[in-house]
Amino acid sequence: MDGLVQGKVALITGAGSGVGRAAVLLFCEHGARVVAADINGANAEETAALAKAAGGEAIAVTCNVADPASVDAAVAGSVESFGRLDIIYNNAGITISPVPGKGLRSLVECAPEEMKRVEDVNINGVVYGCQAAIRQFEAQGGGGVIVSTASVAGLMGYGGVLYGATKGAVVQLTRALAIEVADKGIRVNAVCPAGMLTHYAGMDPDSEHRGRILEGMGKAHPLGKAIDPRDTASAALFLCSDLASNITGVNLPVDGGLFAGRKAGG
Repeated sequence: MDGLVQGKVALITGAGSGVGRAAVLLFCEHGARVVAADINGANAEETAALAKAAGGEAIAVTCNVADPASVDAAVAGSVESFGRLDIIYNNAGITISPVPGKGLRSLVECAPEEMKRVEDVNINGVVYGCQAAIRQFEAQGGGGVIVSTASVAGLMGYGGVLYGATKGAVVQLTRALAIEVADKGIRVNAVCPAGMLTHYAGMDPDSEHRGRILEGMGKAHPLGKAIDPRDTASAALFLCSDLASNITGVNLPVDGGLFAGRKAGG
């Protein structure tokens, strides 16, 4: 039985760890040929090697999503290696490191250089990915799928002011771009995860405190458990597949019910 993205060529950014790595493995499992892109080339190579060891077809490229030329090169590499591009998953993202012992930084504690870096990756990196993919999709005659990793923090006040603002930009970009390119047969959606334990944001999945951290994350979600990177990757896979062929402009929460609200008295 064919996989959900059988024969498709997918470029996944932020593929060196976390959701990106989970997505590369899952998309390969479902028949895609995948380009694993990450600013850390060694991590991207490790992801591609894991995918190939599991029987998938994947290559690695070093890509800084904050540099449009680097993103263009990653798309060109996809076409050079596999002949085309069908999917781009703009997954790469960062946040401002928390204050040790205090947690999230307030807006006034964020330095300008930190803010610029987060904006360059979380907003511009998605924009550059969309631009490069659309140009390639058009060169192929239309069609294609764009999915980005936004966040539940882009839908509600959660997870830090600046981070939420950048993810809110991705949410709105997804809606507006979906309308702009609909007549080209290009679909544009985003996934919006809540709390995940990944290396992203400086959280160590191998920490001795893993159980306590996961329990704390779970308590924030009505379903009672933290979001696993594969949960988010699975939502992205669905949106990239033909099962979602008439879905565009959607920002899909993957949040254990957090965005839906809380029980009365909760």
